Amino acid sequence: MPHAVRPRSLPRPGPVPAPRARAPRVRSLIDADALSVLHRAARILLDDLPRLSDQLVALLQEQEPAYRSAIENDATEIWQEVHRSLRHSIASLLDPRGVRDAARRCSWKIGVTRAEQGLPLDALLHAFRLGGSLVWQSLVEETSRAAPEDVRLLVHVASDVWNFVDEHCTVVADSYRQTERQLAWRRENRVRLLAAALLDGTSRIADLPEAALALDLPEHGRYVVVAVAGGFAACPGAQAVLAPGVRVHWHTGVDTDHGIVRVSDDTEPVVADEQPPGVRVGVSSAVEGLAAVGEARRLADTALSLCPETGGTVRLTEHLPAALVVSSPDLGAALADRLFGPLARLEPADAEVLLDTLATWLACDGSAQRASRRLYCHRNTVLNRLRRYEQLTGRSLSRPFDLVEVTLALTARRLLPR
Repeated sequence: MPHAVRPRSLPRPGPVPAPRARAPRVRSLIDADALSVLHRAARILLDDLPRLSDQLVALLQEQEPAYRSAIENDATEIWQEVHRSLRHSIASLLDPRGVRDAARRCSWKIGVTRAEQGLPLDALLHAFRLGGSLVWQSLVEETSRAAPEDVRLLVHVASDVWNFVDEHCTVVADSYRQTERQLAWRRENRVRLLAAALLDGTSRIADLPEAALALDLPEHGRYVVVAVAGGFAACPGAQAVLAPGVRVHWHTGVDTDHGIVRVSDDTEPVVADEQPPGVRVGVSSAVEGLAAVGEARRLADTALSLCPETGGTVRLTEHLPAALVVSSPDLGAALADRLFGPLARLEPADAEVLLDTLATWLACDGSAQRASRRLYCHRNTVLNRLRRYEQLTGRSLSRPFDLVEVTLALTARRLLPR
């Protein structure tokens, strides 16, 4: 009986290895023939580049209205731009890798230049597509003239032409939009610098016409400045600070925003009567011309400093005595010390009662009866406290000069830091 022959190892079940794929050929024979036809026609077009440039400029003038004025203004520049673009486009068909970077730089520069000149992006993209169509049409026409039987081969390389057009439309659109963003930033920054110079009072006379144009404000108009604390002007509801229909140019700052408002007269309402809770607003008096906006800003800041922390609106023209005090804080403090220094010999609570009574009496227009009702005391008590103040300080509240000094001193005590 013959012995069974066993294999040394049994095959193990498992996935069948996939056959190794053959390396694909870069181009089929048809593709090689098509490339030969393409290159032959492209070389002819390079030699005929001036005529193609003339033809594309004529197409742009006929089919793209946005280019007409550009051609009328500088036909030579447009022709040279078209010539460079077509040269790179056709050369890329002969040497895609060698020409690619230079072609992209050319298209990028065109996008930058046209964005700076304000040519619409749609018109620029249309020009690139017209150029691509002209190159393709010229390739077909040249091949039909030299070897009609080879025209069909161009179908295999049509994507090379249109891929170039698509790629460079993307390049030119990217450069256009980037330049547009940069230009917008420069314009906004220039407007901000011009407005800041006006508000700081450092604007040169020679810059006033540019500032007027940039801010859309007349150079010789009548203006007030509105100061808003806490950055409220940068919020969407900033217009609520102003009266209805008031046009303003806002300039935002770190702690305070300023609005330049043109007015026709001093009685024109600029700021709304009611403000949102906590919003502090100061309004300057009117000044003549943009050159005086810096002074108006200083006055608006002064008015804002008079506004209580709880919020509200202070119009400088309605608080001129208080503005005088805060404008010269050293003098205000000296006046308060002169008028109230003698009270320092009293107990602090006693001195506070006298000063509170004095301030209330003045707020009630010198009526002891009305002041007593506010202070919840008898009328005679008010009069006794006023006489005591006069005795301690040597001042007479019936003397107009002394009364003015007392009023300013109380204002200084209320507004200035102690």
